[in-house]
Amino acid sequence: MPGELPIHHGSLEHILPPSWKAQITSWLAEDTPSFDYAGYVVGEKESTATLWGKSAGIISGVPFFTEIFKQCGCTVEWHAAEGSYIERPKDGSHKFKVATVRGPVRGLLLGERVGLNLLARCSGIATVSRNLLISLRSAGYRGILAGTRKTTPGFRLVEKYGMLVGGADTHRMDLSSMIMLKDNHVWSRGNITEAVHAAKLVGGFAVKIEVEVQNEEEADEAIAAGADIVMLDNFTGEGVKIAAKSLREKWEGKREFLLEVSGGLREDNVFDYANNGSPPISTFPYGVG
Repeated sequence: MPGELPIHHGSLEHILPPSWKAQITSWLAEDTPSFDYAGYVVGEKESTATLWGKSAGIISGVPFFTEIFKQCGCTVEWHAAEGSYIERPKDGSHKFKVATVRGPVRGLLLGERVGLNLLARCSGIATVSRNLLISLRSAGYRGILAGTRKTTPGFRLVEKYGMLVGGADTHRMDLSSMIMLKDNHVWSRGNITEAVHAAKLVGGFAVKIEVEVQNEEEADEAIAAGADIVMLDNFTGEGVKIAAKSLREKWEGKREFLLEVSGGLREDNVFDYANNGSPPISTFPYGVG
C-alpha cells in the first residue's frame, strides 16, 4: 500500500547478477594478491569466530558476507535475519551475537576484514535508509525515497543492495538504466528541448528520460519536450511546494510526468520537503555506511 514501509517477501539474494560472486573473489584477491604469510603462522586448525554487534541498526549484506567466508572454506550461521532491526541489549553487555563463523583459522582470518568492511557499510546504508524513511512517513510523506549514483566505485552493488534492504528505491543503477540530462548535458546541446530530442533518438520508447531543472521555467520546457521525470534540483521545501502545485495544475490532462526533488536533503531538514501537501519523489545521497 502507498505510504507503508516496503516489505520484501523472500531473499533479495535472488536479484543479484550472476557476476556477484566473482566480485567477491576479486575483493579477496585484492587483499591477498600473493602469499598469505600470517596464514602460515595460524595454519588450518578448525575454529569458531563470533560476529558481535555493538550498535543498533539494520542487518544488511548477508549474502555477501556468507559468500566471502564460503570462498575461504568457512560456514556462517546467522542469529539475526537480514532486514531486521537489532537493538542493543538491555542487560548491560553492550553487544549482541549476530553470526557464528566456523572453519580453519586461516580462512577465518582471510575473510575477517573483507567481511566486516562489507557488512558494516551495507548495514549502515540500510540503517540510514530505514531511519530516514521512518522520519518521512511520520511527517506524512507517502512518496518514494531513492538513492543516487554517488556510490563508491566498485562497491555500487553492495550500496544499492543496502538501500533496498533499508526500504529505499535504488533509482537508476548506472548510466545505461535511464537517461538523466543534467546542466552540462543541456549546456553542451544548447537547450533542454534539443537535449531531450537527442536523447529520445537513441533511447527509444523503452528508456525513460529525466531532466534536472533549476527553476519552473526550465521544468516547463522539459515537460513540453517530453521528459518522463523532472528533477527539481536544490529547491527549498517551500519552493518544492509552490513548483509542484503550479506544474501539476498547468499540465494536468496535457502531459504525463513525474516530479523528483534532489539536492540539499538531510536528515535534519527532510520535514521541510515532506510537509508540502503533494510531495514528489525524493532522492537522498547515501555517502556513509
